Amino acid sequence: MRIKVFYHDKCFDGACSAALFTRFYRERIREHAEFEYQGLVHRAGALFDEADFTGDENAIVDFKYSSSSRVTWWFDHHQSAFLTPEDASHFERQQSTMKFYDPGFRSCTKFIATVTEQRFGFNPAPAAEMIEWADIIDGALYDSPQAAVEMKTPATKLTMLIESNQDPQFIPGLTQLLAYKPLAEIVAQPAIADRLPQLMERHRRSIEILRERAQCKDGTIYFDVTDYDLEGYNKFIPYYLYPHCVYSVGLSKSSFRTKVSVGSNPWTTATHMENLAKICERYGGGGHARVGAISFPPNMFEQGRQAAEEIVQELRASYRGHEE
Repeated sequence: MRIKVFYHDKCFDGACSAALFTRFYRERIREHAEFEYQGLVHRAGALFDEADFTGDENAIVDFKYSSSSRVTWWFDHHQSAFLTPEDASHFERQQSTMKFYDPGFRSCTKFIATVTEQRFGFNPAPAAEMIEWADIIDGALYDSPQAAVEMKTPATKLTMLIESNQDPQFIPGLTQLLAYKPLAEIVAQPAIADRLPQLMERHRRSIEILRERAQCKDGTIYFDVTDYDLEGYNKFIPYYLYPHCVYSVGLSKSSFRTKVSVGSNPWTTATHMENLAKICERYGGGGHARVGAISFPPNMFEQGRQAAEEIVQELRASYRGHEE
């Protein structure tokens, strides 16, 4: 039996979700199943290719819903989980016992742990460290911006590695470790430890680039780094630099997309917060209430910049309106 797992690529929670689903499946469904993994990223246009669903069973974790009859398992916690109203209706009509959705969870890893324990008798306790860190990182539950940016823990180092990864084989290999070994032991492995110094230097450089580019006005940070290779920069750097700002909007570019990242300060004391997922959905993106993103084709830079500037204006106007 071959199980193909599709996961949110370049995301710590996505990798942990794939790892925990694998452990659950082996312990509670089929011990000797073979696993194959494929990362998914948000991009303009179709997110799924039916021809990729080649497993005897196909699972999607921490990513949008697909109505394909080839998809057996699905777990997601994003507010913008459905590409269309038809997809949402399809999910509701199915009433599947192997497809689960709850946007109330901060991380998909914790969601999988909870559902599989309650529904299938899975024991997630041996993977408790990974589950806890997935919740901290995806839920932005760090004690401070410094804790999120200074990369002192094994989990934050792994997050940096995952978010900047360009090797399609790296995260599938990592899933075989995450749910079974302590994070400090994983980070100490030569194949991972040898990559960290270069990534730390890139991280330090990205802090200086954002220090130079980011501007905070009316509670909202804006920066354009499309002329740098900064896809996967640490999303907490803006609040590390401007701890009193409420929102951040960043424009970046890679080989496959122009990306508008929209976030909010996890440590803000602001009482009114805009729903960022709903704002991003208007431009074809999505996410959570407190963080979202929009992906445009790489040749649609001007449309991406226009969307970013419009969102900045909207958030600054909202901030001014609620500060008065």
